Order: sequence, then C-alpha cells, then structure tokens
Amino acid sequence: MHIVVPILVCVLIGYCFGCFSTAYFVGKLHGIDIRNEGSGNLGSTNALRTLGIKAGLMTFAGDILKAAVPICIFRVVYHGQGDIVLVLAMWMGLGVVLGHNFPFWLHFKGGKGIAVTAAVILVTAEWQITVAGLLIFAIIVGITRYVSLGSLVASFYLLANVLIFHRDSPEWIHLIAVSLVFALLAFIQHRGNIVRLLNGTERKVGVKEE
Repeated sequence: MHIVVPILVCVLIGYCFGCFSTAYFVGKLHGIDIRNEGSGNLGSTNALRTLGIKAGLMTFAGDILKAAVPICIFRVVYHGQGDIVLVLAMWMGLGVVLGHNFPFWLHFKGGKGIAVTAAVILVTAEWQITVAGLLIFAIIVGITRYVSLGSLVASFYLLANVLIFHRDSPEWIHLIAVSLVFALLAFIQHRGNIVRLLNGTERKVGVKEE
C-alpha cells in the first residue's frame, strides 16, 4: 500500500500537464474551435487534416512536450533510486494521457493520447524500443495508410519494453500493470476506429473525404 499515494500524486501531476490541450489552442490561433472541425478530436491528426501540416506539427510538438518535460524532470530529480522511479514516471505519463483525453475544463472531451503515449515511450523506454517502434509505426502507416492501426500497435511498446528489458526487475508486476493500462486506454479511445477498420470504412491518411 505504500506505493499507492505516490502513484496517485504522480497521476494527478501528470493529469494537470495533460489538460493543456494543444490542439484547442492551435485551433484558436487559426480562429476556429477545432472541436467543431473534422473529427472533433483534440489531437495532432485532426489538427493536421483540418489546419494543415504546420498546425499538425505544432500540436504534435506541444503534446510531446507536455508529457516529456514533467517525466524528465521527475526522473532527473529521483535518479538512482531504482525501477520504482520508472514505475512512478510511467504512472505520471498515464496521468498526462488521461488529462489529454479527458480535460476537465473542456467537458472531458479531448484527444486519443497516442502522441502523448509516444512521448512517454520516448523518455521511459530503452532506445532500441523507441527506434524499433518508430520503424514499425512508419511501416504500418506507410503500407496501410491507417494511422489508427499504427497507433494501436504502438500502444504495446511500453509492454514490450518491460518484457524485454525489465523482466528481472523487482518492480516487474507494477511495470506490467501500468503498461497494460496504457494499451487498454488506447484501445478504448480507438474503439470507433477499430469498428471502422473492421468494416473497411476507416479514413486513410492523405486521402480526402469525398
């Protein structure tokens, strides 16, 4: 039970950072409420499709930073205290995803959390997983043109990192648990995409709606 309070604190801190909805502010810079445009999703994919590549990159960068900055600071401050720090950093990252997906000040309607999850992978996983993940994601999207499919596969990278590099860790169970929550949350947020993928109606990247 001693770890419950630190986990809750880290999730809360992460949630506060995650509530900075980059896509919303980028949309406002362009004079629109992006929630009323495209898919209505507060993520980089909708910003890209709705406002173009510059806005998409700005949104992506903002979503990466809001996860990477607090986690990096946390890991630097508590460096050298074992894998428990990694556990708490991942829970903080999950808090950022929750804030991104369910920002309280926007009626809990946000994005799907893949860019934020990518940031968590970037600053918590070994570099081999990050490089392999980027290649796998690029190959899947390049072949299928489905960003959602690549995103769903990407949700398992943290789990793969734990199974490969931390299987002998005393915090193994905690690492597995938080990794599975990341994957589960990604699938919940992409449930509509999954249905469209199965029906063959999912929109492909680079293809305009008729």
